[in-house]
Amino acid sequence: MKLSELSCGESGIVTHLSDLPTATRKKLMVMGLLPNTEITVVRFAPLGDPLQVRVRGVNIALRKQIAADIEVEAH
Repeated sequence: MKLSELSCGESGIVTHLSDLPTATRKKLMVMGLLPNTEITVVRFAPLGDPLQVRVRGVNIALRKQIAADIEVEAH
């Protein structure tokens, strides 16, 4: 499933980042968003974009379009 499909408070494990452009993928990987990493959706902005996620104890704001290209396995 896509990261953008998770609800607030739900967690998942990142499985693929391959749909992202190379530059964006590298920036996210530097911030700790790597395959096999747990990610939690903290909240959505009032209009739904961007969303706040927690990765390795750090909060990151992601555009919904970017979150739609990140594959996760919900748990």
